[in-house]
Amino acid sequence: MFDFVSPRQQAQRRSGPRGHYDRWLLLAIVGLAAFGIVMVASASIAIADGSHLGPFFYLKRHLMFIMLGSGAAFVATRVELRELESRGFLLMALAIISLLLVFVPHIGVRVNGARRWLDLGITGFQPVEAVKLAVILYMASYLVRHRSAVETKFSGAIKPIGVGLLIAVLLLAQPDFGSALLIMAITVGMIWLAGARMRYLVLMSTPLIPLFSWIAVSRSYRVERLTSFLNPWKDPFSDGFQLTQALIAVGRGHWFGVGLGDSIQKLFYLPEAYTDFILSVIAEELGFVGIALVLGLFALLVGRALTLGLRGVELGQRYAAYVCFGVALSIGIQAAVSVGVNLGVLPTKGLTLPLVSSGGSSVIMTLVMLGVLLRASYEITRAEDARRLGAAAPQFAEAMT
Repeated sequence: MFDFVSPRQQAQRRSGPRGHYDRWLLLAIVGLAAFGIVMVASASIAIADGSHLGPFFYLKRHLMFIMLGSGAAFVATRVELRELESRGFLLMALAIISLLLVFVPHIGVRVNGARRWLDLGITGFQPVEAVKLAVILYMASYLVRHRSAVETKFSGAIKPIGVGLLIAVLLLAQPDFGSALLIMAITVGMIWLAGARMRYLVLMSTPLIPLFSWIAVSRSYRVERLTSFLNPWKDPFSDGFQLTQALIAVGRGHWFGVGLGDSIQKLFYLPEAYTDFILSVIAEELGFVGIALVLGLFALLVGRALTLGLRGVELGQRYAAYVCFGVALSIGIQAAVSVGVNLGVLPTKGLTLPLVSSGGSSVIMTLVMLGVLLRASYEITRAEDARRLGAAAPQFAEAMT
């Protein structure tokens, strides 16, 4: 009797290994995006109507960026990671150029005293959103090429830190302190997950901590944010206004909230209700249950990305693995900071809640980043299928003899 493998395995063998996009990632992404659409509509309707823009102005705008980002993400899922890996240095060079362009008159746009935007004619674009993805792709490429040095030598770990510091300096010149810290956190996190020795990271971080602490208190507005964060009720109608209104919104929500659409704080009390402080509106309208749902979706997204990264390392798909680690760090840290700001445990940083807050360039580039993550999941599962087929091949050959 011949012990043949199943017809399905034979069909796979003829067509080669197959991959698939991770379903849990897709669930988390779609869930967060759908939740964001509902909450942007709820949080912005009064502001848009009061500004005589029409009640659904910001919702329509958000939907347009969601569609543009989804189209770009679909394209990203069709691009082989080896193409991105070979262009890591080029992407980083373009990222640095884009950060320099914000200082060029008539190209860079000053908003609220900061030069963070590029004027593209029909719309503005915040280059730091694209820089996050460029840093992840470049760092993943570097960590693959210099794996041995990163794991065993101090110099191998400090070189990518230097690249991260260069990006951080350009961001601080805008100024954008929150994004500078995020870039450094992504860089250090990726190096650590790639196997760098902890003592090297501690040595590198030792001078960075006092440096960033000094930068944090070097500007008066940053000091005001810090002091208002420590005691927002001391001056609730000036420096502490944002945080006190956010805390009032969170406190009104209790377990199940006051009801979708029934927030009082979003009615011209809570600044940036549909962007930076949308989580406070969620807390007020949907309560602890709504917050738990949002945090659960982020935990699913980040946890799944990290799990895929570990599987990629085991399979030898290191570039895909490091991309998964980088995206997980970017989304996870930004979400954690946004939640911390809304709940009053972190100073205001001006970072949106990924996929949930309204935005233009942030929404588009977050979706592109997640498209790259889905592509990484495809290539990792394809490598797993190739391993299974390789293990089944000897069994098939033995059955035929």
